[in-house]
Order: sequence, then structure tokens, then C-alpha cells
Amino acid sequence: MSISTADTDRLSATFGDVLKASRRASLLPLGMLAIALLYLVYTWFAFDMGKVFGAADAERSVILSRDSFHYKYQLEHSQRRNDFSITVEGNRETEIAGTEKIPAWVTRQNDETRVDLGDGHVAHFGNGFMDYTAPDGSLYQVRTTDEGVTVNGYRSILVDDRFYRFLPIGADPAAGLLNLEELAELGIIPQGASFATTKFEYAPDFYKRLRVTRSQVLVERYFFGWEFFWFGPKSPLAGMGLGEVWEVATSDQRIDPKLANYEYVFLQFWRNPDWQHNEMFIALLETLLMALLGTFVAAGVGLPLGFLAAANFNPFFASRMALRRLFDFLRGIDQIIWSLIFIRAFGLGPLTGSMAIAFTDTGTLGKLFSEAIENIDNKQVEGVRSTGAGAIQRYRFGVIPQILPVFVSQTLYYLESNIRSATVIGALGAGGIGLKLVQAMQTHKDWENVMYLIIMTLIVVIAMDMGSGWLRRKLTGAEAAKA
Repeated sequence: MSISTADTDRLSATFGDVLKASRRASLLPLGMLAIALLYLVYTWFAFDMGKVFGAADAERSVILSRDSFHYKYQLEHSQRRNDFSITVEGNRETEIAGTEKIPAWVTRQNDETRVDLGDGHVAHFGNGFMDYTAPDGSLYQVRTTDEGVTVNGYRSILVDDRFYRFLPIGADPAAGLLNLEELAELGIIPQGASFATTKFEYAPDFYKRLRVTRSQVLVERYFFGWEFFWFGPKSPLAGMGLGEVWEVATSDQRIDPKLANYEYVFLQFWRNPDWQHNEMFIALLETLLMALLGTFVAAGVGLPLGFLAAANFNPFFASRMALRRLFDFLRGIDQIIWSLIFIRAFGLGPLTGSMAIAFTDTGTLGKLFSEAIENIDNKQVEGVRSTGAGAIQRYRFGVIPQILPVFVSQTLYYLESNIRSATVIGALGAGGIGLKLVQAMQTHKDWENVMYLIIMTLIVVIAMDMGSGWLRRKLTGAEAAKA
């Protein structure tokens, strides 16, 4: 069979049309991609992202990340009171009292303290002085005098109200001043130390830090782990292993005559002054209840409003439009904005967070439910009607079984999401775990407590995800089996 010239021309024309159509079709996504790239370039310069990334302190991020999995002993000698204290994380509630609990690397004699910081670093200090010995044997003598803090016989002066310069005590400034780098090169101060009239500060590495001011001498030493997580340093159970704690809990000899030993052990853990497990649990419970109350109120209000906003159940156009605009208004304002409004109106507390969640989710769930109702199969409703059922029965047996999977899945999904939202809202003052998290972050030193709170929140979110998934399968699966 031969192909004529006319057939060849028609095939060529058809192929050309297809090629042009494919080119036109590919131009649209390419054009949209180009617009998106141009917008990203615009936002980069409009928000000055280069400056934002330039201002980021990567070293501080590393320090805080490492601090999340370390604890520190803080040894302080007060210059004003001439007294000495050892605390964990600087918390007075965890102050170590009694020489029997002082760490082995700390030696006390009279009013002076010697601290072996490890790796050859040694600090010896008392009222008004600190002698620091480096691993190479270099000695740095820090003193507090009427002229301020001095190091190895050098003092600082402020030049032009901007820069600190250094010279020997009693020397004439006209003879010449040294800067910080020159002091380090001469071995007067350690490399990387901070020196000014008011303080001397040096951190040989992440695990050690020395600080001397006119009011205090401070030495900090870090260790890996979460020390005293189970029992505080003042607890008789501190430092015991699991077997020893079990023996105490099951012993017939009571530690506290008013409590059984297992109650005593639990309360020693529950009321740990540093980790505050009881307060953390109550805060987490507040967050959970905030999310539960807000979500279920939104679902309970959104379902009947969804019926009223559905075109196949409400024939009045004006009322449907009013309800839909109400949904837009409620969900158009973010939960954080609602929480700020309610904080101003009703004050701080979990109720404020619950109302913020309920308002926002009523708009969202009401819209979702109304759309689900409009998309139901009317044959099932008509079948129920044919039995002589009334309006309430038609809703119960003709509509609810069809929208139940959507109702359950969306409600449980928003419950999971609202646990995270309640944490953010709580940070603004509504209470719960969010407020505890902000308070821990503001201290700039208890980052292991911050990590503890984050892990607790993640555990609750994961548990809610698994529990809601199981409940969703049970409810929707049972309904599907009935259908």
C-alpha cells in the first residue's frame, strides 16, 4: 500500500500541530518556574538574607547544642560575702551542702579552693584572687584591686570610651599601651581570653570556663549527660544505682515514718528541684487539655454549623453566605493573633489558649464539614426517607454515616496539630509546656532542660499520632463494615 503525497502532507501538518501544542504546553510550566525563581531572588534582596545569614552565630549554636546533653558544676566564691558554694547549673536549689558530697576533683582548705579541671588545667582561688595553671605550666594570676581586675601584674584602661588597652600596674600610659592580641603573644593572658577592667574570662574548651569579676570568682566544669535527673544532689538517694534504689524501695525500714519507702522514692524523683518533673508534667497536661478542649469545642460547634452552611440542607442563600464568611473570618485570623486578643480580654491561662484554638478550628472544620455534607450521596438519604423517617432520622442514618470518616479523621488530625499549636500559644502566656520552654530558654544556661521539654513534647505528639491513628481505623473501619 502506497502513501500519497496528500497523505504525507496531512501527516506532516498533524505532526507540526502536535509539536506546536507540546511547545505551548511546556512554555507555561517553564514560565511559572522562571517567575518563582525571580520572586525568590527578589525576596533574597528585599529581606537582606545575606545580612541575616552573616549575623548568624554558628559557634553559639554549637555550644547550645552541646549544652543540651551536658551538665555543669558551678563553683562560686562571692567577694562581697566571702563565702563559697557549689551548685549544679547555678540553681540554688541544687547547692551541694556538706564536704562528703563535694566532687573528688575539688579540694577545700580554709577559705581557698583548688579545682582540677582535667587535662592539666588547674584553678586555685579564694577571696579576691584566682591562679590558673595551664597544661604547659604557664601561670596566670588574676587579682581584684581598687583599679579593677588585673592579670599577671597588668591592668586595663578604656581609650576613647571604646577600646581597652593594657599596661603594667603603676606604669605611665604614655610609655605605650598593648592590645589584647599583644598580651596573649607575650604570655600575659591565655590565647582567646577576655580581659577588661571589670572582668577576666577564659574558656580553654567547651568543658571549662573561668571568670573573675569584682564581685565573684566563678569556675564551671561540664560533664556529658543529665546529672541528677532522677534525684537531686541533696537527696539521700543521689548517686545510687537502680539496684540500690530498688532495695531502698522494698526495705522494711522506713526512711520517712509518714511514707512508705516506695512513696518516698517516687516523691524524691517527682519533686526533683533541678528537673522539676512534677511541674513539667502538669505543664504538659495543661497543654494537652488546652488542645483537647479547643479541638472538641471546634468540632462540636463546626458540625451543626456545617449543616447550616451546606447548600443541600439550607436553601437560604443569605444565611449560607453569612456562615461561610464567618468561617473565613475565624480561620483567616491565626491562632497566635486570637490568643493575643484573648490574653488582653481575659488574662493569662490555659482557657485563653483553648479559646484561640476553638475559634480558629471552628472556621476550618466548619468549612470542611459543610463541603463533605454537600458531597454526600443523596440516594442513601432518599432510601432512609422512603422508610418514612423524619428529618432527624434522615440525618442520623443517611448523612452521619457518610460524613463520619471525614469528621473523625479531620478532628483527630487537628487534635494532633493543636498539641503543637498549644505549645506555641502557651509560650505567649497561655501557660502549659510552651511557657516552661520559654522560661528555660531565657536563662541561657539550662539547655538540657529545654531538650527535656522538647523530648517530652515529641513523645506526646507521637503518642497522640499513634493513638488517633488507631482510633481512626477503628471508627472508620467499623462504619465501613456496617455500610
